[in-house]
Amino acid sequence: MMNIKILFDNNAGKKSILTGWGFSVLVDDSILFDTGEDGESLLSNMKEMGVRLDELEAVVISHDHWDHTGGLWGVLKKRKGIKVYACPGFSEEFKKKVRDLSGDLREPDDFIEIKENIFATGRIQGEYKMQPIEEQALAVKTAKGITVITGCAHPGVVRIVEKVKEKFKKEKLYCVFGGFHLKNEQKEEINVVIGQLETLGLIKCGPAHCSGEVALNEFKKRFAGDYITIAAGKEFEV
Repeated sequence: MMNIKILFDNNAGKKSILTGWGFSVLVDDSILFDTGEDGESLLSNMKEMGVRLDELEAVVISHDHWDHTGGLWGVLKKRKGIKVYACPGFSEEFKKKVRDLSGDLREPDDFIEIKENIFATGRIQGEYKMQPIEEQALAVKTAKGITVITGCAHPGVVRIVEKVKEKFKKEKLYCVFGGFHLKNEQKEEINVVIGQLETLGLIKCGPAHCSGEVALNEFKKRFAGDYITIAAGKEFEV
């Protein structure tokens, strides 16, 4: 099993945790996935949850939007030289800032094992406001199966999961959580997505961040006891 800590989200699981627009997750106490909208809140939540910066081994950024990169700069100022995994198509401004703050920038084009049984998918092409965007997700392999963690899922959460399933053909799909970017979708479209994930064998799910209240309610109805409520300050095992 691997420990999951939700460090940043729109919702908080307890009063001492700060919230904001964005998402950030710590996997296995060492791999940081996305960083929320600002470093001050992220670092405060890390301290509140007992996360030590000197134990971080790498940061993976899903896509080049402020609500996922905003906290990175605060982390880099305190943790020089850490590996930062980005998609090749991220802006030159982002890449320059990482290097200026002494981050060790990596730009994988395809699946890469960051730490034993923790993988970045590499870039998956998506679209945001009629413009192309590159995004990557995390895949975590445990005895329970594969867990997929998404930032915003601009390429589509089903498409991301399909890419992970193609990589791990013999593994069952245990859990998918993170931003599903369904906040502007109608109930009918959301239920099509749910059905597709069920067909892929999904056992547990946890929509968060940009998924939208309608999607949260629909996933909760369909997955019932296998629905995971995602909120900053929460911990669970996969």
